[in-house]
Amino acid sequence: MKKDIHPDYKECEVTCACGNTFKTKSNVDTMRIDICNACHPFFTGEQKVVDAAGRIEKFKARYAMK
Repeated sequence: MKKDIHPDYKECEVTCACGNTFKTKSNVDTMRIDICNACHPFFTGEQKVVDAAGRIEKFKARYAMK
């Protein structure tokens, strides 16, 4: 490998929006993520519907669903 061209690989603390934190290796000191294994529906077995713009209500109104 060539010298002095690769980024510094160091320990990084990752913080999720749910409050979960863990450490990994990266070239940055800290990371903030939206979803992790503690809150992702695949790992928890729960389904969460994220509706930021009211799309579900708009769909239901358009097709006369309740």
